[in-house]
Amino acid sequence: MSSLARAASASGLADHILSERRLGDLLGGSDARRYGLVNRALKDGSLIRIKRGVYLLGQQFRSEPAHPFAIAQGLVPGSYVSFESALAHHGWIPEAVFVTASVSPGRKSLSFATADFGTFSFHPLAIKDYRFLTGVGRIKMGKLTAFVASPLRALMDLVAMRKERWTGIDWLTRGLRIEEDLLLSLKHSDFAKLRPVYKHKTANAFLDALECAGESREP
Repeated sequence: MSSLARAASASGLADHILSERRLGDLLGGSDARRYGLVNRALKDGSLIRIKRGVYLLGQQFRSEPAHPFAIAQGLVPGSYVSFESALAHHGWIPEAVFVTASVSPGRKSLSFATADFGTFSFHPLAIKDYRFLTGVGRIKMGKLTAFVASPLRALMDLVAMRKERWTGIDWLTRGLRIEEDLLLSLKHSDFAKLRPVYKHKTANAFLDALECAGESREP
């Protein structure tokens, strides 16, 4: 075990994502010393680089697997998991999702391919001020946490990203294969919460049409 892995384990950080700042606090000393310890740990496998400046201890030194949703937060702090990734997590779509997709607070789309945790994508959306985390929950992923969109927020984020126009409920039930019962389970309060979120009229029109379609199908 490298001295870095020993220090992280002794400090209760074995299952945590380690930033440069956290490593600096953990290891102390000069930048050159810390650089040497990180490089040695990377070479012997006791440390995994997720991206430049973001690390995790090797699997043999962790007490549990790291969930990709938690890794996404380490890759782009301030982001939240959404789109098909969140819909699959909530059981709204049946297909397996092989990319962990998130909404990011920046202006550029980003993508990261990691050998150990899969592929991650991050997409900015036109969201109104102070509404970025509306309909987003903080979920415990073992010893780590992740921000994950609710089913309706994830669906509407997908609509906003694709600039989808309402063409009827078939796009949801046949295209995305969402069960109609799940759509009918949405409440007026779920829709009302999201009305102040999106800047684009197309997304808001889709939200209104979806609520009307649900009301028309209620017995």
